[in-house]
Amino acid sequence: MQENAAITSSELGTLWLMYQEKTMTLRILEYFIEKADDKKAKNIMTSLYGEIDNYVGIITEILQNEGAVIPVGFTAQDVNKEVPKLYDNGFDIMFVRLLNEISMGLHSLNITMTYREDIVLILKELTAVTQKYYNICTQYLLEKGLLVKSPHVSMPKSVEFVKDNNYLGGLNINPFSEKRTLNTVEVAQIHHSIESNIFGLQMITGFAQCANEEEVKNYFNDGAELAKSIVKELSETLLHDGIQSPQTSGGNATRSKIAPFSDKLMMYCTSLFCSFSLGSGSLGTAFSLRNDLPAKMTIFMKDIFEYAHKGAKIMIKNGWMEEPPQMEERDQLLN
Repeated sequence: MQENAAITSSELGTLWLMYQEKTMTLRILEYFIEKADDKKAKNIMTSLYGEIDNYVGIITEILQNEGAVIPVGFTAQDVNKEVPKLYDNGFDIMFVRLLNEISMGLHSLNITMTYREDIVLILKELTAVTQKYYNICTQYLLEKGLLVKSPHVSMPKSVEFVKDNNYLGGLNINPFSEKRTLNTVEVAQIHHSIESNIFGLQMITGFAQCANEEEVKNYFNDGAELAKSIVKELSETLLHDGIQSPQTSGGNATRSKIAPFSDKLMMYCTSLFCSFSLGSGSLGTAFSLRNDLPAKMTIFMKDIFEYAHKGAKIMIKNGWMEEPPQMEERDQLLN
């Protein structure tokens, strides 16, 4: 059997990131499986747990074989399965769906920085796993009436080409002119952003209720206000064109103030979602041709980045931010 080449720096970084994200996901699933009232939801999460746990074991084995220290990640100390339910009405599957959405993006990006065939295979298999469970969660939420589809539109009957710069509209052409109606690509990006921020608002509201540290509680409250402002601004953009903003009655936080997760885990989860929002915002900016939309998205991304940076400082202050493997300090070695 051909011996595997030593892993590269990018592969080590990829494995480290996967370990952090997957161990966090396992702890979240442990709590939601324990508290699940719906049998189908519990089966979905239990099946996903088994698949992810298997890959955490594979990643651990690769790191051990390379002589690398195993990261701390998230352990049994970061979850308390015995506390009351913090969320209700389908929130568990909403959470799992978004975690799989984030994982799909991470695996696709990480595979472009990987060379060793066994690690490429892991990422390909994990991509398939996350796609599978993302779809299962989507269909579950649709069946339960907990997920709102993007709006329908009349089908185009002819091909059209942009005839002049007025199509770009908005700020750079004439800020006082009437902006054209949104196109379907732009509606897709806005709808997705509203959906993600509504979920983020529900998640972080629960986190704020139960956080142990006052500084962390205040940080989550600030995040809730940020999510509200983004949802409000984008909803108004849709309503201007007579398009209904997505709303759901599911995923509500309960009255519980007892934390199922450590402040460390909740802060890391929020940081992960901020990174996801920045990536999604960049994509939305790139594919929006109406000039006012990238301007809005850029302001949102600035606010999200500053919020994430504030969170990083809190994590460092409390000793919750695990440091990724470092490159060699050549200057120090030479001196």
